Amino acid sequence: MARMTETDTDAALSYEQARDELIDVVRRLENGGITLEESLALWERGEELARICERWLQGARERLDAALAGEDAEAVRAGAASEADGEGPAAAG
Repeated sequence: MARMTETDTDAALSYEQARDELIDVVRRLENGGITLEESLALWERGEELARICERWLQGARERLDAALAGEDAEAVRAGAASEADGEGPAAAG
């Protein structure tokens, strides 16, 4: 059996599709009753699917970090504007 490698089709998988297929691979491995060669092929496929999921999750983390950084920057700008208008903590003193 040829070793499976990530294809363009794999790259187009959504997170949910990759996760669901990974769950199926794990189930099949846990159920047993397959040859060593089939087990190895499933293991390799599972590793590829896990990498795809990890890339999706990393992208989501980066998007969240960027959004949170944007919110933090906006809060700093809003705080600076409030202080400049005499409404911030510096004006209270």
